[in-house]
Amino acid sequence: MKLLLLSLLAILLPAAAADAPLTKLNEAGYAKLLAAQKGQVVLVDFWATWCTPCRKEMPLVAKLAARLQAKGFRVVTVSSDELDNEPAARAFLKDAGITGASYIKAAKDDDAFIRQIDPKWGGELPALVLYDRTGKKVRMWKGETAIADIEAAVVKLL
Repeated sequence: MKLLLLSLLAILLPAAAADAPLTKLNEAGYAKLLAAQKGQVVLVDFWATWCTPCRKEMPLVAKLAARLQAKGFRVVTVSSDELDNEPAARAFLKDAGITGASYIKAAKDDDAFIRQIDPKWGGELPALVLYDRTGKKVRMWKGETAIADIEAAVVKLL
């Protein structure tokens, strides 16, 4: 009976999470988000529904996350869509197979938010930021990136 319940939860929880609203993320929330992930290798994926390379990359990132999750790898997504486009962002994440923590940027000052992530980042999408198990930023990719390059950097940290 316990096994049956656990199996049902494993099936239902990711679906429920995909239907849940994206959590709003501001400047202060980003630092807290990273602190909560310590002990894991984390890839933060900044994207938007209108970004063609983002839409191409996201399903590949989801597959990578699923393959490496047991080794302590997590993907966190941050949509750069406008808040009123959140339902479309949520639907895309579900279709792409993202089951991890998902946020939507709700910064009071976009420039300050971007500088906090990386002072050399201009906000272009997609953008991926890789953190080691201590929460230290190891690498940032801006623009379209080959999934093999991302995976090679992640595997070195696992």
